[in-house]
This record gives sequence, structure tokens and C-alpha cells, in this order.
Amino acid sequence: MRFTFAKNTVLLFVLILISCGNTNKAKHQIASGNKTNTANLKKHTTENILPIVGANQTQLYLPLLKTKRVGIVANQTSVIFKNNTSSLKSNNYTHVVDSLLALNINVKKVFAPEHGFRGNADAGEIVKDGIDTKTNLPIISLYGNNKKPKPEQLANLDVVLFDIQDVGARFYTYISTLHYVMEACAEAKIPVIIFDRPNPNGHYIDGPILETEHKSFVGMHPIPVVHGLTIAEYAKMINGEKWLANGIACEIKIIPVKHYTHKTPYNLPIKPSPNLPNHMAINLYPSLCFFEGTNVSAGRGTNHQFQIFGSPFLDKTIFNFQFTPQPNEGAKYPKHQNKICYGNNLTNTKKLDNLNLQWLIKAYKNTANNANFFNNFFTKLAGTKKLQHQIESGLNDTDIRASWQEDLRAFKTIRAKYLIYN
Repeated sequence: MRFTFAKNTVLLFVLILISCGNTNKAKHQIASGNKTNTANLKKHTTENILPIVGANQTQLYLPLLKTKRVGIVANQTSVIFKNNTSSLKSNNYTHVVDSLLALNINVKKVFAPEHGFRGNADAGEIVKDGIDTKTNLPIISLYGNNKKPKPEQLANLDVVLFDIQDVGARFYTYISTLHYVMEACAEAKIPVIIFDRPNPNGHYIDGPILETEHKSFVGMHPIPVVHGLTIAEYAKMINGEKWLANGIACEIKIIPVKHYTHKTPYNLPIKPSPNLPNHMAINLYPSLCFFEGTNVSAGRGTNHQFQIFGSPFLDKTIFNFQFTPQPNEGAKYPKHQNKICYGNNLTNTKKLDNLNLQWLIKAYKNTANNANFFNNFFTKLAGTKKLQHQIESGLNDTDIRASWQEDLRAFKTIRAKYLIYN
């Protein structure tokens, strides 16, 4: 017993050092500098300090969890980084669940979003309940038929933690899971603690606003395609705009990101889902995901998911790049499997700071299967029927984008009320 207590005390001390270490190092460097270089050193250290994610702010949340029965909504991105270096080395981070258990926090169960707790399920694949083989904790799926935690699944909990890396797009379903978790916890009078993380697409806001008649799990709220909020800011908006059932509000406690603004570049160290393998795919995802509602592949079944697009129906004299989708991680049955697709390679595209509609319009205008280009899923992704009608009627991207601007200005006014970061 004494050994266990000592070991956990050391681990707690190490975690607190991790959450504070880089900042203290910078302060020490500034304090030890001479008068002539102090200002420059301050500027240098500020520019080079990495964001410290909410999960690393252990000193803020561990006291809140003592004696509590804890549930956690988590996946493979729910980690604490050692030395805050955010690298992909397997020994550079520990999973939040593992860390909490090692500190004798009474974690009772894990709730898993789309793609599962370990993040290896296909997009749209039903994630089943089960037992985590590493921790023996029960895993409750929040994707499939059970998107909202049931009262009996929350009955033995005092608090729920939410720690999932989002990518800032309306149709990325983690914010829909957030909605249902907040709703269920509000009804059960259970507080939710949110470990915030940077939004890699937080530097811009763009796209049509979702119309409520087209609400679905890939779009639940009247927001643009790219909303410019972190997961915690989004939770504040859900409460503030009374989007939960019957206008109820969830009690939330936010563990914020340090050294972060919405203009801070942030490349995710762990891929948030199987088909977003790198920062290029994450940046292109809001623009290329529209192809999921068409007969064009966005690269699933290749090694360049959401970095290329194409189909067997596109004019190969115009689209000179080709690829053949094959089953792989995250795409057991990819669109146009084993068929040659003609399209564009976007792997060298400069970082986007707005939605690109030109690729979608170009594909529509140069397909041999025009009548079957769009499918019913497109309206859910767009959140409106207008976008499909605009493309079919021949509007260019400038005119389409102009039609969004009044609604975007109104959204930005609402968004400003919920910002935590500049």
C-alpha cells in the first residue's frame, strides 16, 4: 500500500511537471537574460511555446475527480503529452484513461464516438459495445443505434469527462456526440468536464449555414461548414443557444488550452480518424468532404485520403491524375473499389483559409454521369438544398460564396459570445 501511494504520488508530480515544464523553462530563460536581449527573448519564447492541451492541465482537474465516479468520452487522441512535445513517438504520451487509473481515479467506463475507442473503425461503421483489453473497462458505443447515453449508462457516475480532438468541420461527428453527451448529462444532472484541444481549422469560418430541416448526425446545428471553434467553445455555444432538448443547459467545466489562439498553427500529432492521416488531409477535409455526397471518390481506399479526388466518370483528358481504390484501414469497401479513377492530386496544395468549391464545380461540369453526380447525402453534408441547385444551375464559386456572406456575418456575431481564445 505504501509503495502504491508513493508510486502514484510520483506520477502525479510528473504529470504536473509536464503541464507546467515548458512555461517554467521559458520564464527561467527570460529571467537569466541580460537587459539588452530580454525583449527579444520574450518574443522568441512566446512564438515558440507550443499549445498545452487541456488534458495536460492536470493541476486543474485532478482535484475535481477525487472521490468521484468517472465516465470518459474518449478515443485514440485523448492523451497527455510528455514534455508537451506532441510527437508521434509511442513513448511520448500516455492515454488519459491509463493516467487516471494509475492515479487511482475511479474511472468506471469509457464512451466511444465514431471510429471507436482506439480509432480504427470505418467511417459510418457501427461501433459495438465491449471491454477494453488493456484496462478491462466497459466501452459503451455512442455511434450506431445508441448515439445518446442512456440513463442507466450514466446511473453510477458522478462526472463525465469529454476529451476528443476535433477538426472544426460541421459534418465531423464528434461535435454531434458532444451534443448528445451534454444533453444526457443535463437530464441526469451530471456535470461534464471538457479537456479542450486546438482546432486545426480554427483560423477561418466558411460555408453555408445548416437549415434546421436538414438536421442529421452529420449536422445538428445552424452553423457553417467550418465554424472556427474549439470543442469547449462549441460546448458553450450549445448551452448558450439552447440547442439541447427543451432548452436545458448542461453544467460544464472547461480545462482550456494554454498558449493558443485561433491563428496558432497546430498539426495534430495523432490522426483523429483513419481517413485523416496528416495535416494536409485535415486542412482539405472541409472542402473535399462534399464529394462524399457525389459519385466522386475523395481518396478513401488509397494512401492519400482527402488529398486526392476522382472517379471513373470524370473526363480523363481534363483530369490526368489516376488512382485505383483498394480496401485499407478505415475503408473496407471504398467507393469505386478496383476501378481506375481520374481526378486531381492535391497533395501540394497550399494551406486553405476558406472552402474551395472549384474542385467540386469542375468535377460536376466534366463528368460523363452528370445526372447521377449528386446523391441524397450531399444535402445533409451541405446542410441545404441550395448548394446543389446553385452548382446545377451553373453558378460559379464567387457567386455561390457571395450568397453565404450575410448568414456568416450573423454567425460570427453569435460565435463571438462564446470565444475562449482570440
